[in-house]
Amino acid sequence: MATLFLLRHGPTEWTAARRLQGRSDIPLSAAGRSAVEAWQLPERAAHGAWISSPLGRATETAAILRRRYRQVAPLAIDACLVEMSFGEWEGQTLAALRSLHGPAMVEREGRGLDFRAPGGESPRDVQNRLRPWLERVTAETKDVLAITHKGVLRALYALASGWDMRGKAPHRLADNVMHEFELDRTGIRVRRLNIPLQHATRTAESSA
Repeated sequence: MATLFLLRHGPTEWTAARRLQGRSDIPLSAAGRSAVEAWQLPERAAHGAWISSPLGRATETAAILRRRYRQVAPLAIDACLVEMSFGEWEGQTLAALRSLHGPAMVEREGRGLDFRAPGGESPRDVQNRLRPWLERVTAETKDVLAITHKGVLRALYALASGWDMRGKAPHRLADNVMHEFELDRTGIRVRRLNIPLQHATRTAESSA
């Protein structure tokens, strides 16, 4: 059985502004770099095989953490982990899009796994491109730390939990935390969500 630790990249200026980043290659902000430098990874995650999305905000997050944990093996890059494309909507906020499109936006968001921005991807598309990668991780049966994006995290969580992405998620996926999943030939399952990356008073949210 393989264990998959998932980590969203550190904050960017667009993260702070709540803009849809998608494939736009936005770097970490100064505040984002400081945040990542303060993260403390679970020991087991830090000793897994490191892999990153090719976008700069993910590889920069990985570089900061790898220096801290003295990782010397080359960082693996996999395009399967790239953020979901938001097409024509990249750089926009959901609040602005909802105000602009009104009921049409409500209908589009209500499609759940089949929600798609014009010219972009759906969460179902993301799940489909991730399946071969998940099969490879499963076959290698070792711990993996993947630095990726919010859209990818949500798509994987939906796949693991059976959530169709309509309505409120069974669990909220917080920012600046880690999520742990287990993989075997039967599929992907949630093990722990929202594992703190710093000393904090709240505990990790369990999938139970």
